[in-house]
Amino acid sequence: MTRADHVSGTDRLAEAITALGLDDDEIVVNLQGDEPLMDPGLVWRVAEALAVRPEADMATACHAIISREEFLNPNVVKVVTDHQGYALYFSRAPIPWPREVMLGKSTAPIKAFRHIGLYAYRAGFVARYAAWPACPLEATESLEQLRVLWQGGKIAVVEADQAPPGGVDTPEDLERVRAVFAGRLR
Repeated sequence: MTRADHVSGTDRLAEAITALGLDDDEIVVNLQGDEPLMDPGLVWRVAEALAVRPEADMATACHAIISREEFLNPNVVKVVTDHQGYALYFSRAPIPWPREVMLGKSTAPIKAFRHIGLYAYRAGFVARYAAWPACPLEATESLEQLRVLWQGGKIAVVEADQAPPGGVDTPEDLERVRAVFAGRLR
């Protein structure tokens, strides 16, 4: 439905917004196609977080990381927020680094958050985003949301109570999701 040459999902969304002729203040949600089991309640919470925060350019979600393995996994994107719930940084690296825990000097639990690939934007912001060139951080981490932070934008982050069901990244994941849908159709 959109061109095949888009660098990111947000760039693809910009084309769709233009084709639909949406007003600049219209809130749009980008739910990745590989996340068919995403909780609709979380989708609404992310959209609402943007609606009630006019200073935010976009909104997204996270959940607490509960294992050391997940924390150290570069395929798990981490997010650090400020005291108001705005993103400071996203990374594939383990952030924030719990120095004392990792040195074995503390047994405190790791306090870190996994980013959930769900985004809400105002339509007018998406056009601005798509006009910006990719930034060095985005290229380094392969994370498109860093383009927003690089440009000085604000990303509101909603904390989910639990991790969403796993997405579809492997053939085994696809079979798991198919089984869930088959069970719902019975």
